[in-house]
Amino acid sequence: MIAFFAIVFGVVFVDQLTKWLAIIFLKGNESAVVINNVLMFTYIENIGAAFGMLSNHRWVFLLISSVAIIGITVYMFKWRPKSKLLYVAVSFIVGGGIGNMIDRVCLGYVVDFIDFYAFPEIWRYIFNVADSFVCVGAGMVMLYLVLSMIEDSKTEKLKKLTAHVSAKDDKGSEENKND
Repeated sequence: MIAFFAIVFGVVFVDQLTKWLAIIFLKGNESAVVINNVLMFTYIENIGAAFGMLSNHRWVFLLISSVAIIGITVYMFKWRPKSKLLYVAVSFIVGGGIGNMIDRVCLGYVVDFIDFYAFPEIWRYIFNVADSFVCVGAGMVMLYLVLSMIEDSKTEKLKKLTAHVSAKDDKGSEENKND
């Protein structure tokens, strides 16, 4: 569990540090082009959910985030999953959630500044480090679930094969006894 909290703390620290830097260097200034026609840093104050959706519902997001963070943390303590992938994934999600929650409570909005615009017809959102960790963590959870399903399938096939071979061996032993 120490690793879980260390990762969560690291995510929150990196998120808050980058938001602080965005406030200092970007607030009130023009967007800073990092990679032309691909990536800029653009300061915005997001009063909505992830990627600016559902604006003006701050308390709903605080409640949902709090319940999710508490639920995930209780799950980690109670069941202590053995998968390192799941531990890291869930730590990313919790850390990102806490990072954005700090902004909502302290500022009344979330600081967003990563403006990825390589595909403007598909992606038109400005986001932050916390959003990135939540999305990467969610992707890692999906990967964990897929890998778990594959492992379960292999285990089931192996059990069936072992049972089949064992049944053949038992049948062959019976025939040898009868001879």
